[in-house]
Amino acid sequence: MDSVDLEVLKHSARWLEEGHRALLVTVVKTWGSSPRPEGAMLAVRDDGHVVGSVSGGCIEDDLIDRVRQRGIEQSKPEAVKYGISAEEAHRFGLPCGGTIQLVLEPLTRESGIAQLCAAVESGRLVARTLDMATGAARLEPAQATDGVLFDGAKLLTIHGPRYRMLVIGAGQLSRYLCSIAVGLDYQVTVCDPREEYTDEWDVPGTTIVRTMPDDTVMDMKLDERCAVIALTHDPKLDDLALMEALKTPAFYVGALGSRRNNAARRERLKEFDLSDAELARLHGPVGIYIGSRTPPEIAVSILAEVTAAKNGVSLPELLQVEGAKAAREVAGKGEVCGV
Repeated sequence: MDSVDLEVLKHSARWLEEGHRALLVTVVKTWGSSPRPEGAMLAVRDDGHVVGSVSGGCIEDDLIDRVRQRGIEQSKPEAVKYGISAEEAHRFGLPCGGTIQLVLEPLTRESGIAQLCAAVESGRLVARTLDMATGAARLEPAQATDGVLFDGAKLLTIHGPRYRMLVIGAGQLSRYLCSIAVGLDYQVTVCDPREEYTDEWDVPGTTIVRTMPDDTVMDMKLDERCAVIALTHDPKLDDLALMEALKTPAFYVGALGSRRNNAARRERLKEFDLSDAELARLHGPVGIYIGSRTPPEIAVSILAEVTAAKNGVSLPELLQVEGAKAAREVAGKGEVCGV
């Protein structure tokens, strides 16, 4: 889960432990444009202190003012909507007239927030089901997926560890990519057995390992919340990682390289008994086409494609490096021929 939302839960648990009342606010549905996705959370303490966000700030201000003026009155959860009218959309800063539905949940020790925090921090994926009629919540093991389900009677939210990213290679491009990935809230591991690279690695918020890439992939036990990006240009390292990563449920597996190198890589990987379906999961050449040339620009290109995959967005062929460059070549030939 997003570390911002984990902070919301941790603050909520601490406030309850200190004897405060707290209101947990969860985005359960959006219509049109909205600043925060379903599942985003905010906690308001009984004195108006706040952590997290559910909008661009105006809804937060309204909730804080509500608590300061009236305290946390309700004893049971309730659902509210903001931005139903154009006037409200303007008042609450919702873009394009968007509408957002929230569940306001007054927390108690029976809400299970401390237990939920402990489960997430231990690396477990947990489903939390809130009964709107009673305010009781139960925790159960969950499948490895994000999701929010609200039917008016119950609110189901999925909570789990942060998304992880394994980067093969500790070169210059990796430095830029990993710095941005940390900002995107990935738990980043960099694998490179070459001492000349790892000895100089100093990117804050990342973990460097010097084991062989295939061993690292297996040791990490990659799941649906993992991305693997091979950036060394060395087949002895990249291929080792890819041949194992493509067999895992990782949501993204990609490798740097030209179209020619990518084709050669796929032929090599066939020798490792990878199926056609497994090979089809490989993103390569990695990234989307934005005309990137410098390492920072290439890092942005790669992480844009990773973000799309994480969010379930299927990119058109013309946005992918291979498709875009092929189209440019066709267009160039057309111009030469006078077309």
